[in-house]
Amino acid sequence: MRGTAICSVALAVAMALGTPAALAGQTPRPDGAELAFRDLYRDMVETDTSAATGDCNALVLKIAERFRNAGFAENQITLFRDEAYQLDGGIVVLMAGNSAKAKPMLLLGHLDVANANPRHWKRDPFKLVERDGSFFGRGTADMKALDAIWVDTLLRFKAEGLKPKRTIKLALTCGQELSARANGTEWLARHRPELLEAEFALGEGGGGLTDGHGKVVTQSIAIGEMTMANFDVETFSAGGPSAIPNYDNAISKMIDALQKVRAYRFPLHLNVTTRRYFAQAGVARGDAMGAAMVRIAADPKDSAAEAIVSSDPTYDPMLRTTCLTTLIQGGYIVTAIPQTAKATINCYIVPGETAEETRDALYSAIGDPKVIMSRVGRAAPPPLPPVHDPRVLRPAEKLVASYYPGVQLVPAISLIATDAAYLAPLGIPAFGVPGLYADPDGNEVHGHNEHLQVQSLMTARGFLHDLVKVYAMQE
Repeated sequence: MRGTAICSVALAVAMALGTPAALAGQTPRPDGAELAFRDLYRDMVETDTSAATGDCNALVLKIAERFRNAGFAENQITLFRDEAYQLDGGIVVLMAGNSAKAKPMLLLGHLDVANANPRHWKRDPFKLVERDGSFFGRGTADMKALDAIWVDTLLRFKAEGLKPKRTIKLALTCGQELSARANGTEWLARHRPELLEAEFALGEGGGGLTDGHGKVVTQSIAIGEMTMANFDVETFSAGGPSAIPNYDNAISKMIDALQKVRAYRFPLHLNVTTRRYFAQAGVARGDAMGAAMVRIAADPKDSAAEAIVSSDPTYDPMLRTTCLTTLIQGGYIVTAIPQTAKATINCYIVPGETAEETRDALYSAIGDPKVIMSRVGRAAPPPLPPVHDPRVLRPAEKLVASYYPGVQLVPAISLIATDAAYLAPLGIPAFGVPGLYADPDGNEVHGHNEHLQVQSLMTARGFLHDLVKVYAMQE
């Protein structure tokens, strides 16, 4: 039996990689379907959809044309946009189910990406480059990889002649990134909720983590997420000529305030999901970090374990609310004492805490009643509470075991705030899917060298195709 099990695992790996040659350490040659997928992924990455210089609507039209060419009818494709924002288009594609009992499922993704200044990149951020086993470019990881997989999955279902029991809905929207002008998921929820209505949604927020050397050590499915809030901090002074220095000026006050924000650590706040994650993922790691994870799950007051877990930049934000200064401006002329300064603090708030509590904690840490602090930006509704749905979790567990041998699927809280929050008023629970994996550095998402491992993308493509198919055939 043991030999049979090993052979079964080897066969599953070979199927996931696309050819038995992968088992011999050779790079498998892409087949026609994979080449088509690569072309789709390239088209997505190389279409600039950043808020500063891009056009989501241009990519939407390209995606719609792919569906039309595959035989999808016009009544299966809905293009939409807020007319006040001509460049922020989105698309919803429907594949009808044949069961009156099975409720729809929703595949959700955002097409917009973080801004990218070519001056700061080693290469053109909007050209897909494959090098040293990774894809490089803006959006390669966040989140055009998953977008491409969603589109590819429906195109493959069409080619396979699949007759799903559930209706499958795909919604690709614009406006998730902070600097965007409008949010497409929010717009759909308000104006076209019937296009989103589903028993559950699948989107970003889950995924795997490597040990930094290519070995996948965990895969998680997100069953809850952080809430994002942004706060402006403003300071003021009388001004005057800089030749007569005033060291208590607006910028000096801002420096004092931000040093206190940097030094402040929110209290540890674990919940049932995060404690379970650390307990299970810690055992799977089997190293000193894993042992500390197990210890803090058992006893959150274990300060030594907390110090070890906090030293990892991926695990630290699972322990508590985090806030970081991301924008700053001040002064108006080089020879004048600055009269005003302003900084923006970006916070990710753990479930169970509120934006108001976070603001109050920061304001208390600053300790200066003359500092003005206010919430800014879009305020998303609170996500639905985490849901442990065995009809969602069990198929994912089985496929993770098949595609990622030796890796356990662990429910987790997403470290990011996603568009799934806008599904909460519609009563739609959302799950961040496993599959795609990253290194502990987060693959430099939103940075100047964003990348994604080629194997991560190709394996996740097969994994998520099979996972969506299982859900689609449920009744």
